[in-house]
Amino acid sequence: MLAAGLTPKPTWADVGSPAFLSAAAISDGSYVLCGLNANLQVRFQVPLPARGHAAASHPIRPEAVAFAHRPGTFAVVIDCLTGAQKAILHAPKGRHFYGHGVFSADGGLLFTTENDFDAGQGRIGVWGARNGYQRVDEWRSGGIGPHDIKRLPNTDTLVVANGGIDTHPDTGRTKLNIATMAPNLSYIEDGKQLEVARLEPTLRKSSIRHLAVNHNGSVAFGMQWQGDIPAPALVGVHKRGVDIHLMRAGPNQTRAMRGYIGSVAFSKDGKTIAATSPRGGLLQIFETLNQELIASVSIADVSGVSMLNDTFVASSGGGILINLADNSNANVAQSNFAWDNHLVSLQM
Repeated sequence: MLAAGLTPKPTWADVGSPAFLSAAAISDGSYVLCGLNANLQVRFQVPLPARGHAAASHPIRPEAVAFAHRPGTFAVVIDCLTGAQKAILHAPKGRHFYGHGVFSADGGLLFTTENDFDAGQGRIGVWGARNGYQRVDEWRSGGIGPHDIKRLPNTDTLVVANGGIDTHPDTGRTKLNIATMAPNLSYIEDGKQLEVARLEPTLRKSSIRHLAVNHNGSVAFGMQWQGDIPAPALVGVHKRGVDIHLMRAGPNQTRAMRGYIGSVAFSKDGKTIAATSPRGGLLQIFETLNQELIASVSIADVSGVSMLNDTFVASSGGGILINLADNSNANVAQSNFAWDNHLVSLQM
């Protein structure tokens, strides 16, 4: 018993110290969750029952939760060391997941974004990661259509991207409330809403979808424009107690993103933000201090993006992984992987 107690518990180092997680489709039509190292090499892949979207990595042990593509009703808890499915989470009746989740700082709880579609309200599901991922609570998300969710560093304060769009399975992905949508960023801790940040009324058709958090608690967010005219802006940044600031780009540069941001990421130092548009086939980089566009890179069907040391890496549905600092050999083709929407960083 003493010997068993002293046996080292597995960590992420035991599965090749992956830097990223990404869902993907492979050439036989099946779906997997992959772990990739800093050289963008696949270190492991485990099967998924259907198309995945994003994943949540446990902060301590080599365990990941892969979420079904929206509006999915399942999430799979995977032991990345053995490839075994430790648990399957099912959305409660009348709910579906939005494809994102995050662990508490100690790894004891998992938080999931959900749609209570009959009520037309967002919910945060709370699951016990120490008791077989049983559902232990649920909270209001602070809005409609909560998509992404992150945890502020060194806290258990959550930030939720309430996209503002009401949908119902009976009408597929039809958007039911464009005329009245009201997106926001909601900060929640232990079920209590601590703060809410809203866009100006003229921007209410900017659905806030995807988030990134830097070391000082600033939150970058990417939007998806639901209006008829070109989007005024698609990327913003917020910090608690301060107003929202939008990143600026010229009309043609904003129009080129086709009203759609697939993912956002902060650089490690927080000085730049990368945003992708699979519809526009573009990755744009903004300087946070001046809030201006400083670079644009064409990558067909690009969506996943994450930080890597002093630069960014991105993934595409066409099977490309790109390190933006590697000018001599930038593209790394993984021909049998069609990468899904997100490249989830394991860098803490």
